[in-house]
Amino acid sequence: MQFIDQVEIEVESGKGGDGIVAFRREKYVPAGGPSGGNGGRGGSVILIAEENLQTLLDFKYNHRFQAENGSRGGPNNRTGANGKDLILEVPCGTVVYDAHTGESLGDLIEPKQTLLVAHGGKGGLGNQHFLSNRNRAPEYALPGLPGELKLLRLELKLLAEVGIIGLPNAGKSTLISALSAARPKIADYPFTTLVPNLGVVRKPTGDGTVFADIPGLIEGASQGVGLGHDFLRHIERTRLLLHLIDATSENVIGDYNTIQQELQAYGRGLTERPQILALNKIDAVDRETQDLEKLAVELNHLSHAPVFTISAVTGTGLEPMLQQIWSMLDQLNSSQTDELLTNVSVE
Repeated sequence: MQFIDQVEIEVESGKGGDGIVAFRREKYVPAGGPSGGNGGRGGSVILIAEENLQTLLDFKYNHRFQAENGSRGGPNNRTGANGKDLILEVPCGTVVYDAHTGESLGDLIEPKQTLLVAHGGKGGLGNQHFLSNRNRAPEYALPGLPGELKLLRLELKLLAEVGIIGLPNAGKSTLISALSAARPKIADYPFTTLVPNLGVVRKPTGDGTVFADIPGLIEGASQGVGLGHDFLRHIERTRLLLHLIDATSENVIGDYNTIQQELQAYGRGLTERPQILALNKIDAVDRETQDLEKLAVELNHLSHAPVFTISAVTGTGLEPMLQQIWSMLDQLNSSQTDELLTNVSVE
């Protein structure tokens, strides 16, 4: 399935139905009078978040969506039928913007959460509405109001608790395939992964935690180099960052600093996000030229974050790293609960 995380679509709500001019002329209704009904309301356009969707692919080839128009009124004071609302399904994590102004219209995070993006036009009034003592036979009605036409930009930001970040070829795809049932493309050249991959990793309790394998970031990613700006967007919602570093690199510390600088340049609080560092590919390290313990200590001093030495290929060190991840996520959940309780006012 093709991963599409940004699209622009045009939506238009339905036009309201016209009111009509009509009079009652039945044989046994001597004081008939006006009887033109009101037009029906036009259909609205509504977005709804669906848990089973992971991409905006449905909007790649179909860019225009229109709700149903309301029906015109009928005689004998009959109101026209309302137009059907148009429901568009989007993945959870979709942010909706007005493409012209850049204004954020809503953020669809929870399953079945809805967002009304275009109101249906109001139906026109029939001539019966204008009956008065001064005008016993009004011969005019109002047309229905037009619907709203909007150009929207949809951006998908993946919903994952743990984001795996690092330079290209650090082993992120290998790691997520070792921890979960995800099967991303894996090869021995940079930029193998061109789209984020999601995998569900099971806790000892059996609960699932979503990990996101973010495609490799490079220097200048925060300015869009290597599509990095698009990839960085997907870790905005993560609660914990797992920074994977290639232990066979000639400049491990430089690799670490490159990613941290890009997180800082991108902003949006990414540098304040809790992190775990993992020196990967220790199975391929030449121990005579690379002192892993010294590197781990140095990285710990730089980051003030836990540092693990692992091999995603052999599975070495994965279990202690996962235990640290579960522990930190539990602490985040606990602190969030405490904050909510603190903010509850007692009446």
